[in-house]
Amino acid sequence: QVQLVESGGGLVQAGGSLRLSCALSGRTNRLYAMGWFRQAPGKEREFVAHIGLSGSSTYYADSVKGRFTISRDNAKNTLYLQMNSLKPEDTAVYYCAADYRAFIPTISDPAEYQYWGQGTQVTVSS
Repeated sequence: QVQLVESGGGLVQAGGSLRLSCALSGRTNRLYAMGWFRQAPGKEREFVAHIGLSGSSTYYADSVKGRFTISRDNAKNTLYLQMNSLKPEDTAVYYCAADYRAFIPTISDPAEYQYWGQGTQVTVSS
């Protein structure tokens, strides 16, 4: 019913910036909740950021708070993650996720999101 495709990943030096995009297609009109997760080699998938339908409600993991900004452009069916002051520990595959529910009990739990993109690699060199 919906497809998500991430882009914008790459190699960047510590302290640099990247902007990730997630293009949505299919039945996108009721995707109220969206988020970004990441998974580093040998680690479990972890929560990065969450955003509601209007874009006014946002939540961030403590590890990225103040450095990352999640946003969405519903007219363009696109989700964004602006990443500033990148650190080597930010290196991971980044995934966008979406769900039709307006309220998600635990936004940091990957199991709460029904739809996922294929991921885009972000590598931060020291």
